[in-house]
Amino acid sequence: MATVQLKNIKKVYPFVSGEQKKNKKKKGEEQPEKKVNLQITDEGVVAVQEFNLDIADKEFIVLVGPSGCGKSTTLRMVAGLEEITAGELYIDDKLMNDVAPKDRDIAMVFQNYALYPHMTVYENMAFSLKLRHVAKAEIDKKVREAAEILDITQYLERKPKALSGGQRQRVAIGRAIVRDPKVMLMDEPLSNLDAKLRNEMRAEIIKLRQKLNTTFIYVTHDQTEAMTLGDRIVIMRDGYIQQIGTPQEVFNHPANLFVAGFIGMPVMNFFDAQLIREGDKFFVDLAGYKVELDAEKEERLLKNEVQSQAITLGVRPEHTDLVADGVKARVDVSEMMGSSVHLHLSAEGRDVIVIVPTVDLKESFRMGDTVQFGFAGKVAHVFSKETGKNLEF
Repeated sequence: MATVQLKNIKKVYPFVSGEQKKNKKKKGEEQPEKKVNLQITDEGVVAVQEFNLDIADKEFIVLVGPSGCGKSTTLRMVAGLEEITAGELYIDDKLMNDVAPKDRDIAMVFQNYALYPHMTVYENMAFSLKLRHVAKAEIDKKVREAAEILDITQYLERKPKALSGGQRQRVAIGRAIVRDPKVMLMDEPLSNLDAKLRNEMRAEIIKLRQKLNTTFIYVTHDQTEAMTLGDRIVIMRDGYIQQIGTPQEVFNHPANLFVAGFIGMPVMNFFDAQLIREGDKFFVDLAGYKVELDAEKEERLLKNEVQSQAITLGVRPEHTDLVADGVKARVDVSEMMGSSVHLHLSAEGRDVIVIVPTVDLKESFRMGDTVQFGFAGKVAHVFSKETGKNLEF
């Protein structure tokens, strides 16, 4: 239905009159603790900076990152609910910076549903079409088609207060899709639901996406939603894009330490280690456990002319194995997770998690037991100590 382009988008929230002076440090007074790392300039607080993204027709893009990273602000700029400070926004190659939200042919689903409590489900879904003076027969057709897709036909005569959270979210989505928008914007739509409902609604959104010829931009702080829903994921931090890629790309080839630690559950294990170059071969050495990297990684490191150096080594818990001659560690906690056991270890001054499939388990582990772990060269990630960037890219 539509392509979306964001070109060098920037959002600055100006200081309220007098706020800059009030926030200046007074003599002898301690500066308040900084809770976010957003850039503060003479103009104000920079919430989004240097945001560049081309979204293809019918693509499902997920913006993901911690609270305060600028993802919802970016979505609201696409919707027209926030003014763009600098840069250009195009929808179907038309500049949208100064176009009113109602004229952008977009629909938005909010975190808090935003339903009219005095209206029935049918009336909530039909409201935007009535404002456009669509014929009654056409309204009825669109509302009932959307209700059928979302399995809420039986609730059309109820009011929102008589519905569960999951049902209300379906109504909010139904109200958006009856408009047949070019772009569907979703701002953390599942965050108010419990875990079971979130899983169910996530599956519903995947099914819905197959039925609608619409471009999706979806905001979440939940990496599971990002990994399961997105064709591509945009990972943000402090107003900047950290990496853009498919779920598999960002999982297998994280661009930096932040992405590596943010994507994946449990989080990646990090160690202080050495990268050793011997001719055209590369090895990582962790406390005497020396492993050669695979040919693909070696080729990229050679291309970047990487030399021997101290590094931060990253290995995912699911890629870490118990071995007979590896890095020595002490068991702190053993968690039975059904199909696997999560071992929380102490090794080299770090907390380490090793996931052991129960089918491979030959013994039980107790607190204080000594074990050894290792990993293969194809799953080792090498990051610069200075910049945190993946040395392969």
